[in-house]
Amino acid sequence: MDDAADLDGPDTSPEVEAFWVIARRQARLERMPGYFGPSALASLPPPAWSFGATPEQADELAELVAAGTKTATASAAEDYALEGAPLPEPGTLGIVLDGAGHPRALVATTEVRVVPFDQVDEEHARAEGEGDVTLAWWRERHEAFFREHDPHGRGFRPDMPVVLERLRVLHPKPRRR
Repeated sequence: MDDAADLDGPDTSPEVEAFWVIARRQARLERMPGYFGPSALASLPPPAWSFGATPEQADELAELVAAGTKTATASAAEDYALEGAPLPEPGTLGIVLDGAGHPRALVATTEVRVVPFDQVDEEHARAEGEGDVTLAWWRERHEAFFREHDPHGRGFRPDMPVVLERLRVLHPKPRRR
């Protein structure tokens, strides 16, 4: 349900750039002593991405993140390897986009674990903040997501490795009305 689609490219949109300027200030990322010089963390925009596989999923999940309800996510570990992408690490920043590509939140990864799908626990399901926040709901929806959205043909297995990521919202952006 939460596979993140990386929408960052060499040309970050002006809207994402403007969000980054405000978000890094609000998150106090620029508070390094001057003798260290400019901090790359505060200078370079982090990747911008959305949750889910559809604009509707991206909207729903970005809203949960911005509200502070969704503080965790899960993705298929095998997709990282097949795409040649490193696993997320604690301290990694990201800009969460909605389904139309508008920035909704600056987040930081606080914890990363890789566990078999069938060993995901109730605490993680609750932290994802989706549905009725039970482990049964989480397993049903995520199994369906991993079966339906399988870009590499890896297939679903109850013991497939899943990347569990905890997130902290550093700066939310209110929903556009």
